[in-house]
Amino acid sequence: MLTAKDVMVTSFDTIHREASVAEAIKLILKGKVRKTGHKTISLIVVDDYGQMTGVITMYDILYHFRPDFLNFGLNADDFPWAGQLNKYINAIRVKKVHQLMSGNVMGAKLDDHIMVILDHMIKNRYRRLPVLERNKPIGILYISDIFDNIFK
Repeated sequence: MLTAKDVMVTSFDTIHREASVAEAIKLILKGKVRKTGHKTISLIVVDDYGQMTGVITMYDILYHFRPDFLNFGLNADDFPWAGQLNKYINAIRVKKVHQLMSGNVMGAKLDDHIMVILDHMIKNRYRRLPVLERNKPIGILYISDIFDNIFK
């Protein structure tokens, strides 16, 4: 029987919810390359007690990097971008991780069967799923690692 504990990665990065996004960017840029060859592009966000409060990904940072007016259906092609990039880089770097992270993140348990995990990930379009014990992260499951484990 293939379970979360058989597939999960136990070497992963965490970041405190009050850390700056600049620190998250630095950690993601230095992301670990897993044995499958895939680079980690997310961090588990924790509180003062080491409990998971969310996940911050490269996508979360890039989404919030874009100016707010683009979220209202305006076309990016119509904006004069020359000289604007550094302004947006500086603005995102000073924000706190909790301002950008994805909250309400589900987790798996050590003994969850891989098909239950896979079904949950596919239905919710998750690419990663933390493995939790008493709400503390002890591992992380990546969809690419599950694929590799099943089909290799």
